[in-house]
Amino acid sequence: MSVESKKPREACCSKLKLFLASMAFVYFAKAFCGAYMKSSITQIERRFDIPSSLIGVIDGSFEMGNLLVIAFVSYFGAKLHRPRLIAIGCLIMAAGSFLIALPHLFQGLYKYETSVSHSKDVNSTENILPCLSNHSMTDADETPDLEARTACIHTVGILGPMFGFMLGSFLAKIYVDIGSVDLDSVTINHKDSRWVGAWWLGFIVTGTVILLSSIPLWFLPKALPKQGQEQSQSKSTELATVAEQENFLPEENQEHEEKEKPVTFQELAKDFIPSLKRLFRNSIYSLMILTYLVSVNGFIGMITFKPKYLEQIYGQSASKAIFLIGILNLPAVALGIITGGFVLKRFKLGIIGAARVSITASFGSFCLLASQVFIHCENADVAGLTISYQGAPQVSYNQQTLLSQCNIGCSCSMKHWDPVCANNGMTYASPCLAGCQTSTGTGKEMVFHNCTCIGEMMTPDMNMSAVLGQCPRKNDCDHTFKIYMALSVLGSFISACGGTPGYIVLLRSIQQDLKSLALGMQTLIVRTLGGIPPPIYFGALIDRTCLKWGTKLCGGRGACRLYDADAFRMTFMGLITGLYFLSNMLWGGLYLTIVKRQKKLALRNQAKENGLEGNRVVNGHANIHIAKNKEDTDRESTI
Repeated sequence: MSVESKKPREACCSKLKLFLASMAFVYFAKAFCGAYMKSSITQIERRFDIPSSLIGVIDGSFEMGNLLVIAFVSYFGAKLHRPRLIAIGCLIMAAGSFLIALPHLFQGLYKYETSVSHSKDVNSTENILPCLSNHSMTDADETPDLEARTACIHTVGILGPMFGFMLGSFLAKIYVDIGSVDLDSVTINHKDSRWVGAWWLGFIVTGTVILLSSIPLWFLPKALPKQGQEQSQSKSTELATVAEQENFLPEENQEHEEKEKPVTFQELAKDFIPSLKRLFRNSIYSLMILTYLVSVNGFIGMITFKPKYLEQIYGQSASKAIFLIGILNLPAVALGIITGGFVLKRFKLGIIGAARVSITASFGSFCLLASQVFIHCENADVAGLTISYQGAPQVSYNQQTLLSQCNIGCSCSMKHWDPVCANNGMTYASPCLAGCQTSTGTGKEMVFHNCTCIGEMMTPDMNMSAVLGQCPRKNDCDHTFKIYMALSVLGSFISACGGTPGYIVLLRSIQQDLKSLALGMQTLIVRTLGGIPPPIYFGALIDRTCLKWGTKLCGGRGACRLYDADAFRMTFMGLITGLYFLSNMLWGGLYLTIVKRQKKLALRNQAKENGLEGNRVVNGHANIHIAKNKEDTDRESTI
């Protein structure tokens, strides 16, 4: 008997483990692809010379497929072969990743904007003459400016974003046309705002991973076999933040009902609208959706443009910014999710306790976020844009300030961005605008000499030469950046601590038969209204802080090369802080609603108990009376 009962139990457990492992792999692959998309935003923006508002549309479109299918899949998918349905979704997503990489194959080689021509003649001492009185750049100037516009499985899934950002960081250092061009001829490096990494390689990698994740799902059954331990395990599934895990484990009664009464597709469709009405009449559910929606708007806007923020405010390269987010912030989020689940289990918190944990975490992360607004570095010193040629602080959105007495006779183009760094620590928009007369060396090693504009900000021991690239920030900026990252990581951890308790509040506030639909509608609404608009309006507002736009090869405005750091910071962090403030206000209202409902339920239960006690008393008297009558009757019959 023991051997026979052991075999089906082991078979069921093995299938359960296979299902959980498959779902973890799918979540990893999905998060891996989504995170890589975020990390490649800067590279795509530069490659196709588009503003942040348009790159926001491209990033937001990553979520648009959910509009069409997610609500119906959540509702009808509960009755279909879910593992195979998920596998089909993986195939579609893999195909999408491969399609994203295709534009690289159809585009020509990347030609970055530069005013410098270089020679292979290493022995040449004077390769070019950047500043020449009869040098004309009228072609570039006359071109019209055309504007081109969860606990267990989710914890495993958080590894996906971490690896996605790390892959993005690695590929950001590899030149976009690697294998097709001579890298020695490239005069920029990965720290330059014109540099484009091999973004397309990442989508081939992510597409392959998603494709592999779909394979095990084709071999899973529609439902797991019944097992004796199922009832004891069902208590722990409420803590899981994955709808598929919760619905995939069948209950014995449900299985019998499905066998006895097969439900048709027409009956399911007929019940869809009434189920939606029942769902949204739940005030706690509706408030939670609104709260999540506001906070996700802030989070998506922040994670989309955070690499650009670190690059522009703290002078970090795109590669390093992406790497730090992946190696510091995302593990902090994973640890926060685990900690939140542990607190729930350790203290056996109910819905009110879970809500308290969530609102405390939300308020704590908001305070840390608000403090980050005041931590920043000074603007990069760029002559004519953030500082005058004489060294006086200024911020100018007018391109005419790029011209000065020192370069007015050089016939320089004001649209080119080909920065050079002088020994005085000042960056000039191009060698021509620095007034440089001659140059030596080739490629990245090119040095410009006799730069007249450098002489206006020169000490006796300096020479009038400049090298390619933007000057690094001041030394104190590194210390400030470390403080910012420490607050950012701590804020990520605290915010994530409220994730699992918040999810438990959501699950316990809805009826059992509506849970699948509720989770599907939450995903649809939050990912659609919280995933699509933020990159667009965040990008549009960030564009307004651009000081120097690049120029496309075909003419017109390209990607932004330099931002007003202070305006960028106040716009970006101010918008995020405002959204999180509103989210905290909604959490307060939600908490009061939960407490109010719990008090009503407590009073109702107390009334029921009192009614039962009364019934017991009445029934007790009745039973005594019946027993007495029966005793009398028996006595009479005996006599």
